[in-house]
Amino acid sequence: MTPADFRRIALSLEGAEEGSHMGAVDFRVGGRIFATLAMVEQGYGNLMITPQLQAEFIAERPDLFQPVFGGWGRNGATHIRLAPADEDTLRGALVTAWKLRVEKNKKPGSKSPAKRSGKPIAPSEKSSQPRALRRSKKP
Repeated sequence: MTPADFRRIALSLEGAEEGSHMGAVDFRVGGRIFATLAMVEQGYGNLMITPQLQAEFIAERPDLFQPVFGGWGRNGATHIRLAPADEDTLRGALVTAWKLRVEKNKKPGSKSPAKRSGKPIAPSEKSSQPRALRRSKKP
């Protein structure tokens, strides 16, 4: 996969928009970041997931996933190596990060515009691989 594939898939998710943070491309839903191309020069896309999901992704596919360095990584920010990733895995990872962000936006106290709109948001497509990512699919 390539940065263009990462961008295409991220922007295919309902409500997703491309933005920029500290000079890096990011992808947001409800005004909040769920993924970035901050380390694209090193061959990575970045996902904003939970530490628990990060551990599951790494355990299942250590060839693709690794924590972002430092505190960001300890909080769940996760690299995905783009070149060896396949479409289903990249899509599943992005849907997982997107869905977590949508759910967090709905929580009380969220400053998210998506929460205020009351408009339901759903991914345009589902992924089937790998197992740890299957939980990201809608019922």
